[in-house]
Amino acid sequence: MNSGVIGRLQNVVKDCPDFPTKGILFKDIMPIFQDPDLVQDTCLALIEKILKTGKPDVVVGIEARGFLIGPIIAQNLKVPFVAVRKKGKLPRECYTVKYEKEYGADEFDIQKDALKKDQKVVLVDDLLATGGTLEAAMKLCGMCKANVIAHCVIFELDFLKGRDRLKDTPVISLVRYG
Repeated sequence: MNSGVIGRLQNVVKDCPDFPTKGILFKDIMPIFQDPDLVQDTCLALIEKILKTGKPDVVVGIEARGFLIGPIIAQNLKVPFVAVRKKGKLPRECYTVKYEKEYGADEFDIQKDALKKDQKVVLVDDLLATGGTLEAAMKLCGMCKANVIAHCVIFELDFLKGRDRLKDTPVISLVRYG
């Protein structure tokens, strides 16, 4: 892994206090995407860690920021990309899960035929906070009878203990905030 990628990520991410609600310190990752080399290096560093857990059959990205790196990771691994979206955004029959996140409740959908039985899945999002989002996506994969082999994020907020909600599934992260 490019040892400088972690420092570069830490330097470009912007802290946004009280966004989207009072008391939340939002990590704005959008400046990463102003540097194509940093995007590539970030994805390659994540892929290196993913492959240590085993090659997935599919990458599942979580709306919305999981869509920014998930397809790049899937393309590099030469596996399909599947989207988990907010309720009502996908056509055709879907499984739905309600979940709690750090600043409210929400619902996610996945198309019922998006995953096959026993497929090995890596879930991709930008950040692990309380674990509610990744836990909900993992439940959706389970409804499709697929197996989540790892959760993959760029950033992790350790103090919110999101790993605790993700059972025994490995969590891959590049930058961890205590």
